[in-house]
Amino acid sequence: MMRLTSRRLQRLGCVLALRLMALVLREISGAWALDNGLAMTPTMGWLHWERFMCNTDCKEEPDSCVSEKLFMQMADLMASEGWKEVGYEYLCIDDCWMAPQRDSKGRLQADPKRFPSGIRHLSNYVHSKGLKLGIYADVGKKTCAGYPGSLGYYDIDAETFADWGVDLLKFDGCYCDTVEQLADGMFHSRDLAMSKEKNFEAKNNPSSLGGYKHMSLALNKTGRSIVYSCEWPLYMWPFQKPNYTEIRQYCNHWRNFGDIYDSWQSVKNILAWTSSNQRTLVSAAGPGGWNDPDMLVIGNFGLSWDQQITQMALWAIMAAPLLMSNDLRHISFQAKTLLQNKDVIAINQDPLGKQGYLLRKEDSIEVWERPLSNLAWAVAVVNLQEIGGPRSYTISLASLGQGVACNPACHITELLPVKTKLGFYEWTSYVKTRINPTGTVLLQLKISQTTF
Repeated sequence: MMRLTSRRLQRLGCVLALRLMALVLREISGAWALDNGLAMTPTMGWLHWERFMCNTDCKEEPDSCVSEKLFMQMADLMASEGWKEVGYEYLCIDDCWMAPQRDSKGRLQADPKRFPSGIRHLSNYVHSKGLKLGIYADVGKKTCAGYPGSLGYYDIDAETFADWGVDLLKFDGCYCDTVEQLADGMFHSRDLAMSKEKNFEAKNNPSSLGGYKHMSLALNKTGRSIVYSCEWPLYMWPFQKPNYTEIRQYCNHWRNFGDIYDSWQSVKNILAWTSSNQRTLVSAAGPGGWNDPDMLVIGNFGLSWDQQITQMALWAIMAAPLLMSNDLRHISFQAKTLLQNKDVIAINQDPLGKQGYLLRKEDSIEVWERPLSNLAWAVAVVNLQEIGGPRSYTISLASLGQGVACNPACHITELLPVKTKLGFYEWTSYVKTRINPTGTVLLQLKISQTTF
């Protein structure tokens, strides 16, 4: 591979790159996000649901039931085993933490046997480790597991969470009777001025709003910084196409698809749904608001090593929240190393904040790409074939990043499965990859400064 010598080609590369950057920046500046200053990059942390579900039997299974003991142990490990240092900051409680009834003042309360010290004490403990605490509630009459919902209690629940020192709320959508109850019957696409006027009116009368909007305003009203994780579009899709411009104005991240399972089929389903709806999803994501494809199940039982690499790589490409659901007490060194891979995390947390997308699919090979800051690009090549051995796939660099990912030339590094510097490539070159079945090769392309 030789360095480019054509000044004309260099000037063309500069012009194309600058035009693309201007387009990217214009798209970002035009996005109107929830005004709480949070989740400027995708949220990272740990969430109990997929791994521990609604296990409340602490007598028979004391080490895996949903209890303050479990969360304190996870907090200890997140602080001592390098998780916090690489960005995993939020320790999140999911469903089944509550007592069956509210207290005499109408406030939610933790199960007294499994959380005998209360959530305020757990919050203090988590904060003492330099971490943040997330909690779960539901927009409807009951949570998905049947515990008290927040319908009719949005303000008091927001105040309760703030009093407890909670830093993130995951707000589920079970047991909602109507679309209006869920989200006020989302308004259709009109001009931004109209939506701002509507929000101004809503802030003065939040009781007129559906649950997701009401809780968003209630959380902000507390004055505490609380990341707001919604499941609004997940529950809206069966009735109508969600308005992501509006969702972004109220939520920091939002679930679109059903719960992830510890299986390759589940990961494939999420990726297929995301790519088939990417025209809608990609433009909605950016600093302050993100599409959430659900938890990382790396380090559990259902994924092969190559499939774990695929999940980590594609969640980075999709600018997804990285919320692990695994047992940090028993995670393998290999899975821990993958989850703590600083190069891959840097792609996920890239400050440009643009979500990646499926570029093309050819004979069970998918090519995904994501624009990064400083004119860099991330490219994931996925082999979806589940028979045979590794497959070779050759990529034209001129086809990547709308023609500018390697224009006029770039340095390419393979980050996964094994970090390898592939070298210097010119715009008209090709790069050859070899991908295991159900595996992924993750590449990073950086424009070569020496050619300018």
